[in-house]
Amino acid sequence: MKYKNYVFDLYGTLIDIRTNEYSAYLWKKMQELFAFYGADYKANELKKEYERLCKEEEAKLKKKFDYPEITVEKVFKKLFLNKGVKIDNATCNCMCRVFRITSTKYIKTYDDTFEALDYVKEKGGRIFLLSNAQNIFTLPEIYYVGLYDYFEGIEISSLDEVKKPSSVFFNNLFEKFGLKKEESVMIGNDWISDIEGANRFGIDSVYLHTNISPQNTVLEEVKATYMIEDGKLSKIKDLLF
Repeated sequence: MKYKNYVFDLYGTLIDIRTNEYSAYLWKKMQELFAFYGADYKANELKKEYERLCKEEEAKLKKKFDYPEITVEKVFKKLFLNKGVKIDNATCNCMCRVFRITSTKYIKTYDDTFEALDYVKEKGGRIFLLSNAQNIFTLPEIYYVGLYDYFEGIEISSLDEVKKPSSVFFNNLFEKFGLKKEESVMIGNDWISDIEGANRFGIDSVYLHTNISPQNTVLEEVKATYMIEDGKLSKIKDLLF
C-alpha cells in the first residue's frame, strides 16, 4: 500500500449526478413554494435575485479567501427578508433541500465506486472526503447513496467558506484529522480543483476522467501523479496498492 490516507472528491468521482438550476420548471415550483410562506416573487424575478445574492455573497468572501464558497442557506434567508418575511432555520433547510431535489435529474454512485472503496478499506487505508459542495445538499445525498459510513472524515466547502483548489481548504482537512502529506493522495475528476489543488498543497494525486469532468480538460496537460482516463475508479487497486 503506497498511502495511508485516500482523500476523495465526491461529485464526478464517487457520485454521478445531473442537476439543472436554470430550468423554468424549477423556478416556477420555487416561486410557488416561496409564495406559500408569504414571499411573493415572479419565477424569473426569483431566479435573478437568487443569482444576484449568490454573487454578492461570493464577493464578500473573496476578501478572505482566494477561492470562496458561499452558504446557500444565507441566500435563501435573504430572499425571504427581501420580501419582509423571516423564516426559521428548519424551514430554510427544507426550502434548500426542495430546491436541490427539484433541480436534480438523477443521482447515483458509479458502477465501481463501492468496489474501489471496499478495496481501500480491506487493505487498511483511511478514506476521507474533500468536496466543493453545499453541506445542506451533500450530507443527505451521501447518506442516500450509501457512502457516509466509508469516510473517517468529511470536509465540505460551504462549512469552511473556502473550496478547492485553495490550500486553505486542503489544510483544514489535514489539520482536523492529523493527516501527513507524504502519506496521502487526492483522487478526483477535476484537473483544477482536485489536481492543481493537490499540487499546490504538496500531495500526490490521481486524476479520474469521468463523464462530468470539466469539458475544457486537456488530458496531456493534467499534471497528476497518476492518470485514469476511462473513468474506472477501480483501477486504483493496481495503481495505488
